Formats: sequence, structure tokens, C-alpha cells
Amino acid sequence: MNIIDIIALLIVLAAGFGVLNYFILRLPSTIGVLVIALFASFVVLALDAAFPEWKLGAEARRLVHDLHFSEALLEGMLGLLLFAGSLHVHLDDLKAQKWVIALTATVGVLIATAVVGTGFWLVAGIPLVVALVFGALIAPTDPVAVLGIFKQVKVTKSLETKIAGESLFNDGVGYVVFLILAGIAFPAEGMEEMSAGRIAYLFLLEAVGGALLGAVAGWVIFAVMKRIDDYSLEVLLTLALAMGVYALADILHVSGPIAAVVAGLLIGNAGVKHAMSEETREYVDAFWRLIDEILNAVLFLLIGLEVFAISVSENIALLGAASILLVLLGRLLAVSIPIALLSRIRTFSRGVIPIMTWGGLKGGISVALVLSLPESDYKPLLVSVTYIVVVFSILVQGLTVGRVVRKYAEAG
Repeated sequence: MNIIDIIALLIVLAAGFGVLNYFILRLPSTIGVLVIALFASFVVLALDAAFPEWKLGAEARRLVHDLHFSEALLEGMLGLLLFAGSLHVHLDDLKAQKWVIALTATVGVLIATAVVGTGFWLVAGIPLVVALVFGALIAPTDPVAVLGIFKQVKVTKSLETKIAGESLFNDGVGYVVFLILAGIAFPAEGMEEMSAGRIAYLFLLEAVGGALLGAVAGWVIFAVMKRIDDYSLEVLLTLALAMGVYALADILHVSGPIAAVVAGLLIGNAGVKHAMSEETREYVDAFWRLIDEILNAVLFLLIGLEVFAISVSENIALLGAASILLVLLGRLLAVSIPIALLSRIRTFSRGVIPIMTWGGLKGGISVALVLSLPESDYKPLLVSVTYIVVVFSILVQGLTVGRVVRKYAEAG
């Protein structure tokens, strides 16, 4: 299948599954698409087991392989999704929660990586550095999943900002940590040895470089938009910024996710206030909300179809269950330790730790990262366990986080 055929198939399936969810399941749209995609995948697997001569399983696996999930998300969709998410985050709200977001998105990611990686090393019996790679790819919350679910869950503005802001930034930080650890665990031929100093240098280069690139690119587009009053051209400029800054970050070897978030924040705040007419604001807002909804539907569809890329045995199922507990423990510590440190200088609302812990959803980014790993004896295990954790997070945590929020709201 060529790229046009693949895109057409994904859009048709996402729309069809969305319609089924709308009339039958009535779940949040992204979760509904995922549930139906999973159901359809299991039906194909059941038919393949009953009628092996049809070779449905082999055809489905070939199709999923042709989709190139990791490349589609990390090199195509992620920049657009992060830009769309950050475009609607207010800087004033973000500044009010800056220390919580900064600590949970940096120290929290490192804590979760260490806790999950060490625990997985103990239960899975694989090399520690490989286990830490799993910890890194599963540590950050997925902004796509988090923002998609929290659109439909009523939380206080401060809590929404903490969760949304953290999810946007810890994704970029987690990606950098993953790249460094993956480079150590699976070194490429001729790769320079990773000393502590080089690791710190690469981390700063990726993170700080990405932020600077996003700020500079965002300011350039902002300056151009101030001199233009043409809504169609200005919408095109925002699209060019989102795609261009992410592609340029890859060329410059800095963090594309962080660049996209910073650029989106600049346009969504300074750009909206000082560079757009009311008509342009409406078109820009509508365009990016539509992009966000469409790509979310396609992404959750892809997650559902990736069941064909995993192998499940009794041992892997047990490791998956243990990993779910480890990931929740890592998330709890990643949230509670920064909040405990900050509680000496500020107060937090009741329930902030359990809500941020249970609301820290994992999603497509973790699946894409694990699929991007080079082939090795450990990759099939990592792929299967990551998939189990992600599906649990989206379906169980995603569908029950509203109850957790209501519980503490009523108790308060």
C-alpha cells in the first residue's frame, strides 16, 4: 500500500469506529475508537485461529507493519499534536504552577524512570540498563491521552494546568532521557562512549536547544503575523511553524517535542493577543481543534491495531501486571516527592496527589518509543509489556479518573 492508501484507510476506519462509538458505546471519543479497534483486532485474531487457511492474521500483521506506527507518530503526528495542545494553554496559568510543572516534568521523570526501571530489572531478570530504557519510555505522561481525557473531566483550573502543563513538558524530557539510555543500552556502531559529562551535555543540548529553537521560530512567525491580516495565510503560517520547527529540531539534534510546545505557547498567548484579528483567532482556534480531534482519533485507532505487533504468553501477562503496579508506584513517587518539597512554601488542594497519579495516563508515545528500538532479544518483551501498560492506563485509568476527581471534590 502506498502512503495515500494508508492515510485513506486510517481516516475511514477512524470515522467508522467513531460513528459506532457515538451510537453504541457513548464513551469519550478517543477511548471509544480504541475500544472498537481492539475489539475488531481480537475478532480478526479469533477468526485467524478458527480459519488459519484464510491467513487473516498474517495480512493484518503485514498491514500494521506497513503503518510504521513509530515513524508516523514521532516524525509526523507528534509535533502537530503537541503544538495543538500547547496552543490552548494560558501562560499566566502556567506561570502560577511553574514550580510544580518544572519539578514533576524533570525530577519526576527521573524518579519514575529509576523506580520503574529498577523494579522491572528485578522482576524481569533483564540487564539493568535495558530495564531503565523501559522505565524512561513509560515514565512520562502522554499529553495526547491526558489532554483528550481531561477535556471531559471537570477539575479545578489550577489542577488542570498542573496536569496539562506537566504532560506537555515531561514528554519532551522523557524523550531525551529515553534517547540517552537507549543509546547506552543499544549502542550503534562507531557511537561515542557515553560518559556522565556527555550525558549531561546531550540532555542540556536537547532540552535547552529545543526550547530556544521553539522560542525563536515562534517569535519569527509572531512578527510576521503582526504585519498580516489574512486569516487563511495566518492559519497556514501556524501549520508551517508546527511542522517546520519539529523537522528543523530533528536536523539540529535538539528536542522536537519541546520546540513544538514552546512555539505553540508563544503563538497561543502573545500571538493570539497581539498578532491576530478576532476573525483570525476564530479560524486558528477552529483549525487546530479540528486537527487535534482528527489526529487523536487516528492515534487511538493505531494503538488499538498495534495488538497485532505483540506476543502474549502467561509469563508476559504476569510481567505486564507487575509493570502496571510498578508504573503506578513510579508515578506516585514522581508526583508526591516534588509536591512534598514544594508544600513547605505553598499549599495544595486536597486530592492533588491521587488525582495527578491516577490521571497520569500513558499513551501512544510510549508505544512509538518502544517500537523505535533496534531489534534485539529484549525488544519483543518490551513491546508487549509496554502495550499492556498503555492499554490499561487508557481504558482503566482513563475511564475512572472522573470518579477519582468527583470523590475528592465531594469530600472537599
